[in-house]
Amino acid sequence: MEHVAGRLASVQVGWPRNLESHGKEWRSAIFKEEIEGRILLGSTNLEGDRQANLRFHGGPDKAVCCFPAEHFEFWRDRLGREGEFRHGAFGENFTLENLTEAQVCIGDTFTVGSAVVQVTQPRQPCINLARKWDSEEMPEKMIATGHTGYYLRVLTAGEIGAGDECLLTARPNPAFTVAAANDILYRKVGGENARLSLRDLPELSAEWKRVLGRAKG
Repeated sequence: MEHVAGRLASVQVGWPRNLESHGKEWRSAIFKEEIEGRILLGSTNLEGDRQANLRFHGGPDKAVCCFPAEHFEFWRDRLGREGEFRHGAFGENFTLENLTEAQVCIGDTFTVGSAVVQVTQPRQPCINLARKWDSEEMPEKMIATGHTGYYLRVLTAGEIGAGDECLLTARPNPAFTVAAANDILYRKVGGENARLSLRDLPELSAEWKRVLGRAKG
């Protein structure tokens, strides 16, 4: 199986920095800047990118955060902050075209530039998104709409850049799209059988295996 599934629209990186909202200080790398040219994608990070809290972000299973470009118009209309909706607005490293949560499966393997990456889990929207957009409901809204994005592990390091095609080379779990994984965890779709089947996928991240192990009922 080899075909062009989508395109890398842009690449963003950022370094942790101290921030403040409503009088409270916090530290995050959620503010990303779009870069030009080609950069190295290593085993746990893009060149020039880091995470502030390694307990919840980063690591081999979450080396790259992805968000579909198709969702931007919805959130522009919903939040009404037109000028702030550049690529990277959701803290993503890769803004992708034609690779939504409904189109991508857990375990999908892509060649992007000279790198090889694999889908590991949906993103779990966190408090930093709420702080960035000054909306306490933002994480819940992203889950409700299915606009979570997802993470990649790096199977082969390499150079990547905006405009690269995303060539799908393997799809071991066609029944488990990222959207389906969200439905199984948050909406209990498919019941226990679906939960256990998703949990047991070898390509699923260790974090989501733990989360699903606690999500009975």
